[in-house]
Amino acid sequence: MTDSNDNMGKAVKDFLAEAEEIIDRLSLDLVGLSDSPETEECSPELINSIFRGVHSLKGLAGMFSFTDIAELAHNLENLLDSLRLGRVMLSQSILSVLFDSMDLLGNLVRDAGTADGSEERNIAHAVERINSCVALNSPTEPESPLARLGLSKQALNTLTEYEEHRLLENIRKRRSIYSVRASFTLDTFDQELAELTELLKTCGEVISTLPSPGGGIEFTIDFEILFGSDKEAAAISAMVDRENVTIKQLGISGVEEEHVAAPEAETATEYAADSTLTAKSFSRTVRVDIGKLDELMNIVGELVLSHSTIADLATRMRRDGSSPLAGDLAKSAKILERKLSELQKGVMDIRMIPIGQLFEKMSRIVRKLSREQGKKVELKLSGVNTELDKLIIEDISDPLMHLMRNAIDHGIELPSERLRAGKDEKGTIRLSSYQKGNHVVIEVEDDGRGIDLAKVRRKALEKGLISDLEAVSDRDAMDLIFIPGFSTSEEVSNISGRGVGMDVVRNNIAAVSGIVDVESRYGSGSRVIINLPITLAIIKALIIASVGRTYAIPITSVLETMMIEGRDILTVERKEVIQLREATLPLLRLGDFFGLEGIADQLKSSYVVVVGVAEKRLGILVDDLLCQQDIVIKSMGETFKKCKGISGAADMGDQRTILVLDAGGIINEATRGSG
Repeated sequence: MTDSNDNMGKAVKDFLAEAEEIIDRLSLDLVGLSDSPETEECSPELINSIFRGVHSLKGLAGMFSFTDIAELAHNLENLLDSLRLGRVMLSQSILSVLFDSMDLLGNLVRDAGTADGSEERNIAHAVERINSCVALNSPTEPESPLARLGLSKQALNTLTEYEEHRLLENIRKRRSIYSVRASFTLDTFDQELAELTELLKTCGEVISTLPSPGGGIEFTIDFEILFGSDKEAAAISAMVDRENVTIKQLGISGVEEEHVAAPEAETATEYAADSTLTAKSFSRTVRVDIGKLDELMNIVGELVLSHSTIADLATRMRRDGSSPLAGDLAKSAKILERKLSELQKGVMDIRMIPIGQLFEKMSRIVRKLSREQGKKVELKLSGVNTELDKLIIEDISDPLMHLMRNAIDHGIELPSERLRAGKDEKGTIRLSSYQKGNHVVIEVEDDGRGIDLAKVRRKALEKGLISDLEAVSDRDAMDLIFIPGFSTSEEVSNISGRGVGMDVVRNNIAAVSGIVDVESRYGSGSRVIINLPITLAIIKALIIASVGRTYAIPITSVLETMMIEGRDILTVERKEVIQLREATLPLLRLGDFFGLEGIADQLKSSYVVVVGVAEKRLGILVDDLLCQQDIVIKSMGETFKKCKGISGAADMGDQRTILVLDAGGIINEATRGSG
């Protein structure tokens, strides 16, 4: 019974993964479809793609007895079928129904994956809205114009209802209808037919492709392609320019524009139909639970630690001369190190996914929120192929959504306001990413009204957060927007105004050892810059000693290390600093930061570890630099989640566990004066 339950649980997980992919793809297609009412050109391929996706989701849901998902998808499929057959015309109201239904489908799928069962959701209202749209049939033409094309009765009977609709739609748009006949040899017909179809699509719509009777059936196969285009027959003939293709315009008493008999087929080898049959999958992709990758990463981490122990033993044995096999052991340790490095890189590559998967989800959010707000917004994406650890992408999805909401609600103005300000009525949000060393930088930039720092100061004064308007610098005023509960909105909306956005952004970004910064110019727009480590799995770290304790600092955050004398430390506004290459570097003592009791690290000489994230720099005073070592960061759990300056713990391989410092969090706290 247990095995049966385990198998069912695995099957449901597979369903959820597949359903999520389908819904993400449908969401992107809906965003593209939502431009159709504005351009008055509805892409039949896009509607077909959405129709197929909903149909697949319905089948999957029915297979696993998720009746609500299957029922909603079934009704949505009916509406999409009416759209693709031209019985219902696309409009803003129908788009609204499609978007809302897709949201509900996403929620139902999400509920299906919860441990405590599905939340009760009423789909009756959504089904009623969908069915009311289906009832709005578009007016039918009194007489079909297909008879005037001169198509044979056999060809007309072969057309599907959808192909007949597309044929009528092309006639309605006053496009010329062509019959394109082509003859191909049996061994290359699939490739040549695909090439011809793609070529025709560049200047019109391929409505139907039908096998056609022709000569030489032992060696060739003929097709008739019904094709609609605004171009003249001569232009199409010149573009195709193939000996085995005949083009004829239908509906007129014309002659074939170009006709050259198909070349004599060369002696063909015997065609065996069974040779094309295969049981192989088309896709080489394997869907893997991220939990399994975490487990694999932990095993690799343990192997790395074991290797360090073996290498250390080999070194000690060679130094002591206690064994003649010490040299061979050291060589084996080196080989093991290379193979472990390759294994580690391979596991890391598996965990990395393009950030474009997250960016694409933002497209639909921007489209939906901008319509609700009555604003015109264009989202421009760049750097979609930049790769990040899957877990980091999951953790930053909510912060990124908050930034999009803020950009639309607080940043982008209404079209009338933008026109008065001399701007284009359509606002622009730029979402970009790029790799910078061992970090990935994500930028969210809008050309809206920007942040009014004077208003921020007044609000802070009203809330008692500051006592003097003039004493607060622009940098400090910008930091005020990250305080929980702080908002400059005069009223609370469904999108923002409660002051629970930017503090969530900073906390969630800090949880993955990232840092967030804001730049703004009032009247011109704002830019939010997020700096993230590429991964939080196996990393190389600098092991340090401070106040009698051992810590690890990710090497990606370490810019340099140096030794200084006590006389090099200066005090500016009661804060310790040193001069570093004509710049002032603030210092931080870990004992003071964590409130630790122990031997103060105010020695005659100390080490300074210079850490930096983005453009921010800080010097951490430490007692000793011990070594560099690969470590696996382990989560500290919910209990220590709010502990500032700590990103996790690491096993040193000698029965010791040390804390891993979060350089970004420490810099944030230190520069805000709360350390």
